[in-house]
Amino acid sequence: MEPSTNDSPSFFDRYAYAIKAVIIFVLMLVLLIPATLIQNIIWERRDRQNEATQEISSRWGGEQNITGPVLAIPYKGKSTYVYLLPENLKINGELLPEKLHRGIFNVAVYNARLQLSGAFNSNELLALNLPPSALDWEHASLLIGISDLRGIGNQVQMMWNGKNYAFNPGLVSNDLFDNGIQTPVSITPGDTGVLGGNFSLELGIKGSGRISFSPIGKTTTVGINSSWTDPAFDEAFPPKTRRVDDKGFAATWQIQHLNRNYPQSWEGKKFNIHSADFGIRLFMPAESYQMSMRAVKYAIMIIGLTFFVFYFIELSQRRALHPLQYALIGLALVIFYTLLISISEQINFTMAYLIASALTIGLIIAYTAAAFKSIRIASGIGATLIILYGFIYVIISAEDQALLMGSLGLFIILALIMYFSTTIKWDKLGQKNTNIQ
Repeated sequence: MEPSTNDSPSFFDRYAYAIKAVIIFVLMLVLLIPATLIQNIIWERRDRQNEATQEISSRWGGEQNITGPVLAIPYKGKSTYVYLLPENLKINGELLPEKLHRGIFNVAVYNARLQLSGAFNSNELLALNLPPSALDWEHASLLIGISDLRGIGNQVQMMWNGKNYAFNPGLVSNDLFDNGIQTPVSITPGDTGVLGGNFSLELGIKGSGRISFSPIGKTTTVGINSSWTDPAFDEAFPPKTRRVDDKGFAATWQIQHLNRNYPQSWEGKKFNIHSADFGIRLFMPAESYQMSMRAVKYAIMIIGLTFFVFYFIELSQRRALHPLQYALIGLALVIFYTLLISISEQINFTMAYLIASALTIGLIIAYTAAAFKSIRIASGIGATLIILYGFIYVIISAEDQALLMGSLGLFIILALIMYFSTTIKWDKLGQKNTNIQ
């Protein structure tokens, strides 16, 4: 009697694809480690860009905030001041932008030419219920707050009621702002009608990145124009009118005292005069680090879906890839992000994304064709990756609809995976196949 042979598959043969699925999943998690390191690289590059911005700003002038003029009147018998804001304030100006470079980093700077005009009204002091003798008009001062005095490019002089007042650095009080200029304006007691006259001054100032204004007038009107084509306006007080085109921008604001949280006059340090500031940022399309960071957050999806595609090809075509080959494909997907970061530092993000995607997809197509010995499979993988990378780009570009588009996209992808999984003969996977490695 001949001994019987047992041709039933072993445990590893029967569950080979399940074991491989576990290995692929673990490998996918391991590849998230270099993806996390890439996020650290992005933060490091962003820090270097900030250092470059700070270095240039320290020499040229930082972000500028213009507040004033404000009339400061000493309160007799107290070490404090009474502050009076203008009845109306009008600011017109032009920003002359430049791009300064430090290595590969660009910083937007500007020369601002501003004309300020308006008038004061002493009747606004009546709300304080102060006796006329309580104010020391002879030692009153006009104050203008300026964030970075290094940016002042001219001797600031103000014409007020036929008199010319030259400003000096420093402030008589830091109740309103920390940096600025001031000039004494001796007013004869009882002759406060002089406050009804108009004032005007010109201010040339250099700054970088952003310029903002404080709406200190009972009515504040600001008009700014520039040749910069990528302005970003503060949405707290959006412009009343705006024009942005390939020649630059022009914007106007009109803000009433009811739009802010402080009155026209008060004593001491009671209000934050910067609580209603508004302005313009010279937006640099160098948000590539932010876009790259968004892209890296989808690394798990790109790696996972790509591995899913290869795994389903294995199941449907009964052709196997070694786990090491999965690792090489995963590394190619991770290197995409370093390509994206480095290229986007040289050109705009969209072109960098296109180039990095083309290089990565091309490499994977060539490797797939060699691994499977099939141009057809490699072309299918390439088409899938093109759709996937295009989908990711749409998501990271659409900030407001990113969650909606991402959710719908993942739902569709899951539906496709579930559909293709029904075409696989799962009960046959445990059978021996000489093609499986």
